[in-house]
Amino acid sequence: MYCHKCGAQLTDDAAFCTKCGTSTGLNAAKPTADSTSPVIAPSGVTSLKCPNCGAPISPKFGEMVITCEFCGTGVTLGTQGWTNIQKQTMLTLKVATVDQVNSIIVPMMDKGLLHRHLHEDSKQEEMSLTYVPYWIVSVSARSSITATNETAQIAQTASTAALMGVIFGGMGGGFGGGRGGYGRRRALERQFATSSPFAGILGLKRIRIMAWGMGSGGGNRKSEQMDMNYNFPVIALKALTDYQPSNYQFDLGGRELFDISKLPKDVKILNGDISEEVAKSQAKTLVDQLQSQKAHEKYHMIQSIHTDMDVGDVELLHVPVWFAKYDHKGDKIVLVIDANSGRVINSFGL
Repeated sequence: MYCHKCGAQLTDDAAFCTKCGTSTGLNAAKPTADSTSPVIAPSGVTSLKCPNCGAPISPKFGEMVITCEFCGTGVTLGTQGWTNIQKQTMLTLKVATVDQVNSIIVPMMDKGLLHRHLHEDSKQEEMSLTYVPYWIVSVSARSSITATNETAQIAQTASTAALMGVIFGGMGGGFGGGRGGYGRRRALERQFATSSPFAGILGLKRIRIMAWGMGSGGGNRKSEQMDMNYNFPVIALKALTDYQPSNYQFDLGGRELFDISKLPKDVKILNGDISEEVAKSQAKTLVDQLQSQKAHEKYHMIQSIHTDMDVGDVELLHVPVWFAKYDHKGDKIVLVIDANSGRVINSFGL
């Protein structure tokens, strides 16, 4: 362990630096769920020291989430400066080889997505494994939905059509198809305008208004509240925002506390440039879209929807991800595979 102030090497159990007397933090009270991490360096610094091991950290331009390459401790840049990430977890690597990931991709490209022999007709341009940082944002969403009963709406429309048929059919006219139907309709309108007792304010417009009112479905509205809880993943790297999941959940039940010593040495761990606060805002926007999507899947005639959200805990999750890129006759195909579960996170160009 190193002193985060002067850089002196210390024993792992040292509570204070033997050179400058600075506290190492081992004697400090552990943070509670409501506390915030202390600022370890102001924003704008070109270098800082890892709050755990004291190793030097040099942020690259734009980086806001950095993992210490020596001990794996995460630090993030917020409005107050650089702080320690309180909760940092990871998913274990289960799809570890190219053969394993190909056993997932090939059947999907050739059969599962109805593209026969798509894989064998494509040239592989990239197959890489990387640990990608995701902010996992806890969001509780409550959507108030007002929808029209679709069955009743259809029945009302049919009833309205039948009523119009009776009215106009009984008076020698109609709205039938073809030229004859159109001619009868025009003749009927002229008849209403001149000689019918329904002429004037009680004329054709009145009938049209009556028919519209019967088909409006105002008495068949249904109000419902849809409550959902999400651990929503927000990718922490702007360069990979095209791969942002819209409705994907990682297997968080099997996640572990982040331990860099358990990761393969040859797999790159990406840093991030999306802050925790920005991730919270993005999560709310994406959850709002997802709630709307789910509501429209359930109801086809939604009149209004409003969603309120509460944002809770946030953690940084390191996920092993395979990026597979292909060229199929000039068209680009990209597959993003969760190397923990073996499921597809995103696919493009298919």
